[in-house]
Amino acid sequence: MTSVIAYTVLGIYSAALFYITVYCLMQFNLLYHYKRQRQGTGQGRQALQPKWPGASVKRQAKQLVASASFTDDGLLDEEADGEDAYPFVTVQLPIYNEMYVVERLIDSIAAFDYPKERYEIHILDDSTDETVDITRRKVEEYRAKGYQIEQIRRADRKGFKAGALRYGMQKAKGEFLAIFDADFLPRRDFLKVTIPYFQDKKVGVVQTRWEHINQDYSLITKLQALQLNVHFTVEQVGRMSGNYMLQFNGTAGVWRRETIEDAGGWEADTLTEDLDLSIRAQLNGWTIHYREEVGSPAELPAEMNSFKSQQFRWMKGGAETAKKMLPTVWKSDLSFSKKFHTTVHLLASTIFVFVFITGVFSVPLLFLLGDLIELGFSKNFFAYFLVGLLSIIAVYYVANVQAPVHKESFGKALFKFLFLFPLFLALSMGLSLHNTVAVLQGYRGKKSPFVRTPKFNIKSLRDNFNKRKYLSHKLSWTTVLEGLMALYFAAAVVGGIYIQNTTFIVFHLMLALGYGAIFYYTLRHLSLKG
Repeated sequence: MTSVIAYTVLGIYSAALFYITVYCLMQFNLLYHYKRQRQGTGQGRQALQPKWPGASVKRQAKQLVASASFTDDGLLDEEADGEDAYPFVTVQLPIYNEMYVVERLIDSIAAFDYPKERYEIHILDDSTDETVDITRRKVEEYRAKGYQIEQIRRADRKGFKAGALRYGMQKAKGEFLAIFDADFLPRRDFLKVTIPYFQDKKVGVVQTRWEHINQDYSLITKLQALQLNVHFTVEQVGRMSGNYMLQFNGTAGVWRRETIEDAGGWEADTLTEDLDLSIRAQLNGWTIHYREEVGSPAELPAEMNSFKSQQFRWMKGGAETAKKMLPTVWKSDLSFSKKFHTTVHLLASTIFVFVFITGVFSVPLLFLLGDLIELGFSKNFFAYFLVGLLSIIAVYYVANVQAPVHKESFGKALFKFLFLFPLFLALSMGLSLHNTVAVLQGYRGKKSPFVRTPKFNIKSLRDNFNKRKYLSHKLSWTTVLEGLMALYFAAAVVGGIYIQNTTFIVFHLMLALGYGAIFYYTLRHLSLKG
């Protein structure tokens, strides 16, 4: 009986570890394509960029916009001149209760170095607090200066962000729709360095890289930046170079209006309407063009509960989109390689389920290893899975140290990486329970409202979110379980030392640290008075 239990636990643990390893190897495959593209040998869609020998991409884009505009069929009109050379763009700003950041958002959009006669600003305002009046005053200010700006209100918040974008399209005049969430501060030349890539009629979306204005605010923001940098370098560029499906990230990008309409429009049946529409559009033959060198600064969640809320929405929405779109992907005429990569992409949030399983089952496995060894099992078996860890280290190293978009010196970037990466792994492990709940709810079809991530105008160490509105003060059952999980793995460390088996001691230390940190910061930030 003991041997049956031992082999069952080993089987579950190994299966979960195998899944994680495969995921890590697929990330390494994207790293291969990223490096291949960076070395100038890629054959993917990166070739879409305008080409003028001796000119930088930004200057090329500006030259292109300055000399041509788009005709009705999406081609550039080389005969146009002056202001008519600029395609008309609608900038959509979906907001909900953003009293701390809405003014700076509108100011940054109004500062675009794009003729104000050739773009309109639509604030899709579903707010229920002071944000409504703040936005109204800002709209009146810029309308008096000659801007085409409008505050668009709905009778209800049906469909949340997707519903707001769908409603806003009815009032939009632009053939191109730029979208920004409330926490973004796009640069003045954003439209001039993105719109030109629509000269290719197959391009339906141009997505830019997220930058982080408060990256160094706290350990929480530093670790978030570490992870997001992977997505906005290795993953997005790697997928584009490998000719795989990319995703629009919900903000800091531009859509061709025709693409949205052709793909069926914004739908609110998942919490990641951006990923959902991205897949539908690409299945219809449109491409997403990603520009790593074009940064769009934004504010990272600075307190734990806001961060967890964002993670919950992303993880649950990812599972909902996978459930919705994977059958369609596999019925499509895509190549097997594209189907497989798209499947891994859509199942990305599921990795936390398997991280959670490996953690939980590693503890009984620790105490059953003696029995397994007597039955002929060798601990060297686990060494095969180190390839996954080495792969993910390489991915994060390249994204956070080698990527050309980083402005820090090599030495400083390397030191930060060596310090932060182990902490990032621990934090990710600590989030696995919280994110597993989100993923399972997504696959079960349990519906929940779109809970937006609060922003507090945190830009530097001098800023703080204490005594701010929008802070959560509700203790959830998952937080209690996170505290218990920290004790569970701390006990495993003590137990391993007691039985003189240190096989999992580093793993259990990181799990105890990760769950403990999540539990501590959640309680600490819950106690802040809004």
